[in-house]
Amino acid sequence: MAQARRFRHARNSRASGESGCGRGIAAAHGRAPLLSSGAPFPARTPIEVALRDAGLPPLPRTAWLAIDLDRLAANLAAVRSMLPPGVRLEPVVKADAYGHGAVGVASFLGETGVDGLSVATLDEARELRAAGVTLPLLVLFSIAPELAVEAARLDVAITIADRVLLERTLDARAAAASGAAAGPPPQLVVHLEVETGLGRGGLDQSETPWAAAAIRDAPGIRLGGIWSHLAAAGQPERSGGQSRRFDAALADLLADEPLPMRHLAASGALLAGTAPSLDAVRIGLATYGLIPDGLNVPVAGAAAAAALAPVMSLHARPVRVADLPAGHGVSYGPSFETARSSRIATLPIGYADGWSRILSNRAEALVRGLRVPLVGTVAMDAVMADVTDVPGAPVSVDDEFVLLGAQGADHIGAGDLAQARTTISYEVLTSMARRVARVYYRSAVPVGLRTLTEETYAWHSSSSGMGISATSKSTRS
Repeated sequence: MAQARRFRHARNSRASGESGCGRGIAAAHGRAPLLSSGAPFPARTPIEVALRDAGLPPLPRTAWLAIDLDRLAANLAAVRSMLPPGVRLEPVVKADAYGHGAVGVASFLGETGVDGLSVATLDEARELRAAGVTLPLLVLFSIAPELAVEAARLDVAITIADRVLLERTLDARAAAASGAAAGPPPQLVVHLEVETGLGRGGLDQSETPWAAAAIRDAPGIRLGGIWSHLAAAGQPERSGGQSRRFDAALADLLADEPLPMRHLAASGALLAGTAPSLDAVRIGLATYGLIPDGLNVPVAGAAAAAALAPVMSLHARPVRVADLPAGHGVSYGPSFETARSSRIATLPIGYADGWSRILSNRAEALVRGLRVPLVGTVAMDAVMADVTDVPGAPVSVDDEFVLLGAQGADHIGAGDLAQARTTISYEVLTSMARRVARVYYRSAVPVGLRTLTEETYAWHSSSSGMGISATSKSTRS
């Protein structure tokens, strides 16, 4: 029970009026104490009312991710402002659009005028095509050679990063063409990944000319691009070395052949200025309003970096609020026991939703614009907040909590949670489980909703890159 004793001491310190706010996210970042007095926190329209007024279905539970589409559009505009004319802007929507919801985000990005999208796997591309997204798609990791024909039919470009897999892909395409009674399958577009120093994937520079020639000579296959990925975008010397090796690989291609689309820079390199934009940039984390962890942004990228704003926030309302006596355990273990009579709110978010168990007794939430500690072991479906010290009327099941994002004048960022979890912001976003509802907002009004059983979006196709309207699209139909 050593951990419980430590938290009992911290709670006693706050109760007795001692200075400081104990250990945790707030202390680590030098923020104000967890609770302070002030004017009453303004009431927010309950999520049920907001969804009903927008003509959207109700939530399956009182926990949801809010996705701000206005911020998403503004982030892309900030990134676009850094690009030379003619450079393609191709956001990365792998891993369920970094947890934001792949179909909702990809369909909306078509409205912003992006030039294409990247995913990591073929089934991610399938999901987007099935939803009617018609923007150019590139799969960044190699797929099984026998699936190359399907990729061509879906009009999805694939990546080749290994000589053996290229040979097998060429053979699979040739076999499909020879056995097709209705004519050859559609043209397959291939992007070659070159190993320049990441040590994770890509053809060796010496293999690049052979691979380009093999693709050129194969019927029904076109070399659409050549790319690489940086190991440490914030390190100019290392990134510069990779950029030079990439240039050397390009120089080795046949001089009389036009170069395919070249892409090297992602969010970090663009903001830090450590790699050229070339023909296209693959923007991941910055699309969603975050700067890669630990990245030092020079003056040239400062304005764009400052304009980025997080798109995702995590909200919940309690499913129970109870007054527990002193000495009462909270959650499994128990790893926390109340040191006094305490008011404990149970929020329906747990490790199965992406709220990591490592955050047990070391994270906070916002309620009425004030920080409260999350206490006890994070369960699969729940986490508990100690709301004893929240001023005003007792916290109830009608109060909205924010676990990631802003409320009032305070903010809990993905970087804060990443530090508490000893990980990076990317993992905080992408670990948000699919079963957590996504509510999409424009001008602070809900315009879309995704749950496990429904997808409903209010934006249309026209020139958006959507082949069908996503309005009132339900997976139950």
